[in-house]
Amino acid sequence: MTTEDMLVERFGVLLDLAQVAELLKRKSADSVRVALSGNTDLARQLLPAKVKIGRRILFKASVLAKILDNSHAPS
Repeated sequence: MTTEDMLVERFGVLLDLAQVAELLKRKSADSVRVALSGNTDLARQLLPAKVKIGRRILFKASVLAKILDNSHAPS
């Protein structure tokens, strides 16, 4: 089972800020929102996963899975 399969099974195809915060072990959705507003590595990695539907900010599980897989890859 791939990382993407596990994310989709647990959260669905699109994750909201609270779910991303849980996945990244952040304290709250606001901490993810603040991280996205800056020019950090995390913000640059999450930007391609970001989808805006109306006023809601969601993140694609497929892109998040790639981010997680790359962060645990041996250097």
